[in-house]
Amino acid sequence: MTSLLIRLFIKDSDQVKNRKVRESYGKLAGIVGILCNAILSASKIICGLLFQSVSILADGVNNLSDATSSLVTLIGFKLSGRPADKEHPFGHARMEYVAGLVVAFFIVLVGFDLAKSSFDKIIHPQAAAFSVISMVILGASILLKLWMFFFNRKVGKLIDSTTLEATAADSRNDVLMTSAVLLCAIVSRLTNFAMLDGIVGLAIAVFIVISGIKLVNETLSPILGEAPNRELVVGILEKLRSYDGVLGVHDLMVHDYGPGRCFASVHVEMDAKNDILKSHDVCDNIERDFQGEGISLVVHLDPVITDDEETNEMKKMMSKLLASMGYGITMHDFRVVKGYTHTNLIFDIVVPFDCKLSDGDLKDNIQQMVHEQDEKLFTVINIDRNYIG
Repeated sequence: MTSLLIRLFIKDSDQVKNRKVRESYGKLAGIVGILCNAILSASKIICGLLFQSVSILADGVNNLSDATSSLVTLIGFKLSGRPADKEHPFGHARMEYVAGLVVAFFIVLVGFDLAKSSFDKIIHPQAAAFSVISMVILGASILLKLWMFFFNRKVGKLIDSTTLEATAADSRNDVLMTSAVLLCAIVSRLTNFAMLDGIVGLAIAVFIVISGIKLVNETLSPILGEAPNRELVVGILEKLRSYDGVLGVHDLMVHDYGPGRCFASVHVEMDAKNDILKSHDVCDNIERDFQGEGISLVVHLDPVITDDEETNEMKKMMSKLLASMGYGITMHDFRVVKGYTHTNLIFDIVVPFDCKLSDGDLKDNIQQMVHEQDEKLFTVINIDRNYIG
């Protein structure tokens, strides 16, 4: 069924890196989610009201929130596909994250409202009427939600969408919840335990609230700015080091402006003896190659001295001292400035965020270690932070 829908409604479906194709996938997933969840929601809410079952009603309201989520997802994919303009030069792709945040807040509010109704049903229990119709509706709901799980998971993986993968997980959770409601209805019928309906409804409400809060955290993180995907970083670094003449790479920064909107900057070290025009040409080629892969990369050229034996020895010494500190500190842009009475070692260090030392204490500790090696050596240190995790 999933493959058939893709063939029918997605033009050039294999071109998943194309922004238009990706948007089409998102729209299809949104429309499927709206239609399926609207049908399930309407049938369960009517069934819950007719047979006075708060657990079935809660499950129906949960499907209604899912339909609203799909609607917001559809709008989010539509808005995120708009091209860059004067006010938003980096595009509108982050609208997909904003849409997810709106959905998350809505889910939390719905969950609290359901918790209130379910708690009231526990205090004032009333037996729900057993109906074959309600059993059929719940059984059909489980099968449909199971298909929606596989559908959203497949589409999410195809276009690398965390939003759709989260939707798939939500559909899987709905299968478990509806199964619990079905089991509740059967047990209530066999035991006449009227309070069970309210207990299951409250459990579902708590689950909805927790899932909403988790979704808030997941959508806030990329909006605030999170560390880039590890596989993406490793791929960028390996590709950069593959170019002829590149001796080292540092100060990589990756900015996510939404799915398919990646901007980055990096410093590339090359031999200072090389022809500057040739080195600059390599940097231009790097930027052009990454642009073809959907990453707008800005490359800064750092010339490094490689043939000065004394500088190389001091650089090795400094690297060993930093490694001995145990914080995972790395160094770049190392230079030596000699004087009559002392020598300055000038360099930058990249400090992980889990290092608890202040910048001042860090510099003092490094200076003390260098003085223990040679009292004529002094350090001039610039501290950077690790922005790639």
